[in-house]
Amino acid sequence: MFIPASTFFNSLASDERVFLLVRHGERRHITPEDPDFGAHVGLTERGREQALSLGKCIPAEGDMSFFSSPVGRCMETALNIGLGRGIQNPSIQKMDCLAEYFVQDYDEYTKVLRAGFYEGICEWLKNEAAGKPRGDKEAFAPLAARSEEMLAMMLEKGNSRFNIFATHDAWVVPCLTHFCKMQFSPKRWMNYLTGMAVVTDAQKNVKRIVPVTGLDTGWLSF
Repeated sequence: MFIPASTFFNSLASDERVFLLVRHGERRHITPEDPDFGAHVGLTERGREQALSLGKCIPAEGDMSFFSSPVGRCMETALNIGLGRGIQNPSIQKMDCLAEYFVQDYDEYTKVLRAGFYEGICEWLKNEAAGKPRGDKEAFAPLAARSEEMLAMMLEKGNSRFNIFATHDAWVVPCLTHFCKMQFSPKRWMNYLTGMAVVTDAQKNVKRIVPVTGLDTGWLSF
């Protein structure tokens, strides 16, 4: 179950840090025929409002850092979360890994995008859970190892009390699957402005990892 962002942030102790891996806000529809699979697609007006609202949930006490996929809608999301928090010109570090963190073979991954994005990712997660052997041209990296690397990267990069990592559902879903044991399907998919919050103590020792949503529900309706 996804915890509302306002509830989550209100529950924090004053000495706890947050590393939030979050999907971007609402975007326009993307079809498999798009030449760059939607890399050019930005947020809708509602998507920007969603990010502003999430920013307003974050307590005023404590510094913030922002990291983002270079894709525009993720940068917009990080920007508007900062604006919602009251930061007029948030500094956002672009990170290529947040655009394709779990990709092992880009050509094979592109084939997955064209054939069926949700179906391809869910098939990968299903095979990982079943321990099926991996082929030489597997589109995705091993789930467990790569998820742990993602967490380690977030803890290394983020040195503020609140650390925002704006990315894509393709990389939030695997982490939620690995760390929170959540289950997804093409008909049961995560919503926009939804993600995984890692809570640590002041020394970055992980205390808990929880699913969080900035919207009314963490699930999309198809």
